Amino acid sequence: MDCQETTIADVLLFKPRVFGDERGFFLETFRESWFSERGLEYNFVQDNHSSSSKGVLRGLHYQMEQTQGKLVRVVRGDVFDVAVDMRRDSPTFGKYAAARLSEENKHLFWVPPGFAHGFLVLSDMAEFVYKCTDYYHPESEVSLRWDDPTVGIDWPLSEAGLEEPSLSAKDKEGFLLDQAPSFLSRELSGGLIG
Repeated sequence: MDCQETTIADVLLFKPRVFGDERGFFLETFRESWFSERGLEYNFVQDNHSSSSKGVLRGLHYQMEQTQGKLVRVVRGDVFDVAVDMRRDSPTFGKYAAARLSEENKHLFWVPPGFAHGFLVLSDMAEFVYKCTDYYHPESEVSLRWDDPTVGIDWPLSEAGLEEPSLSAKDKEGFLLDQAPSFLSRELSGGLIG
């Protein structure tokens, strides 16, 4: 397994070894030592699986309570995945890291607690699975605007043949970065690097 830092050191891209032949393939999608070897001590308590059609943008979501770290991957299709640093005392506050996740590359993206997370579906449909370090807490969920000009995410809309993504009502009403609630690193529990 190869692990790469992204444009934000705390956000990691895991590239697992895939063993395959004419019969199919095998890979490990999680191993605790991937984290412990990097000083990251997290317990995953919930697994989620979503399906979305082309052009759907989910996010950018985070929770102010029961803050979640997410280890995300795509089992069908192709997505552009994004993590935005919401730790106001971080040198990368308001910056983002992104990765292309697909059923072909089988990469995993680690989004630590304290980050907003979202993705855009580029294929006809995508199935997205992820492990979470805490339980879903809808009462404290926040949406950061997908098109916040301060963050400036370069979403590949034209690649998906889109002018605008398909958004939920909640995501259309998301906060701009300068109005969004944020964290201090000390408020977050477990294994953050920064």
